[in-house]
Amino acid sequence: MKNLVTLSCTALLAIGSAAVFADDVNMADANRLVEEGKIQSFKSLDEKAMSLQQGTITETDLEQEAGRYVYKVEMRTAEGREWDIELDASNAEVLKNKQDD
Repeated sequence: MKNLVTLSCTALLAIGSAAVFADDVNMADANRLVEEGKIQSFKSLDEKAMSLQQGTITETDLEQEAGRYVYKVEMRTAEGREWDIELDASNAEVLKNKQDD
C-alpha cells in the first residue's frame, strides 16, 4: 500500500510539473510577440511546417516551454497520416518532426 501511495504521488508531481513547463500563449500575446519581433509570423511558421511535410494543417498551438516559444503543428497527409511538428517560434528551428502513432 505504501508503494502505491508513493507511486501515485510521484505521478501527480510529474503531471503537475509538466504543466509548469508549458503554458499556452493567447492570441493577443502572440500577436504582440510577432509585432515585437520575438517570434516569427504564423504564416512563415506554417510555411516552414508545410515544407517539412506535404499535407493539411489541422491544428496549431503556441506554447511557452522552458523559456522559449514553441509553435506546435498537427498535419494530415493526403494518405491520411498524421504528423506532429514543433518549431522554435523565434527562428523556425525544427524541434520535432514525427509521424503520430
